Amino acid sequence: MAEADQRTRTIRVATYNIHGGVGIDRRFAPERIARVLKEIGADVVALQEVQTHAHLDTFEYLRAETGMNLIAAPTMKLGDGQFGNALLTRLPVTASTRIDLSLPGREPRVAIDATLDAGGTPLRVIATHLGLRPGERQIQIERLLDAVRAQPNLLTVLVGDLNEWFMSRRALRRLHEHFGEPPAPATFPSLLPLFALDRIWCSPESALRNVRVHRSRVARVASDHLGVVGEVATDN
Repeated sequence: MAEADQRTRTIRVATYNIHGGVGIDRRFAPERIARVLKEIGADVVALQEVQTHAHLDTFEYLRAETGMNLIAAPTMKLGDGQFGNALLTRLPVTASTRIDLSLPGREPRVAIDATLDAGGTPLRVIATHLGLRPGERQIQIERLLDAVRAQPNLLTVLVGDLNEWFMSRRALRRLHEHFGEPPAPATFPSLLPLFALDRIWCSPESALRNVRVHRSRVARVASDHLGVVGEVATDN
């Protein structure tokens, strides 16, 4: 497990769509997701498509397996359980709320908006999973940017599955105008990644370093997405 590096004061941040714990072999195996999370060794990781069942609370299972603090944000009932997002972190959580991104007639969406104590430096992490339609994502991104601008002086990381397939989309341009344009390695589909659906942004842009995809053997099977990992310098 990685801890925050006290010499360089960096925090390892990741985002990972776990596909309900169902791998590309169509097998529900949350233990594989837990293994990938341990391999990544992030200090903060945003999860999308976390699904609970009558026989297993996946939120609590992953919290216990990683030993991290949990902020769960289920967005809807699905089958015999719930479905939504989560934030796992080794850092103390000093504040947490949700940003409502839901639109009428569409799947409910939220962003987890958490402030963490990164060794005395407040670190704001906004973790989300945006909608499937371009117009839906444009509205959701404007809501996210409004929230970010409300606290402009905080070191802020925006992470998640943006569901944006094409680099030229207006929604991405709006995020790049605010955060800059960090590396966006392909994460989907996991066996042969072609699309950069999962992303990390940081404000200030210079605080984000070493963005990469986690490509282990188990990660290629555990979900249809690969995780993205980056390092955030808190003394930037």
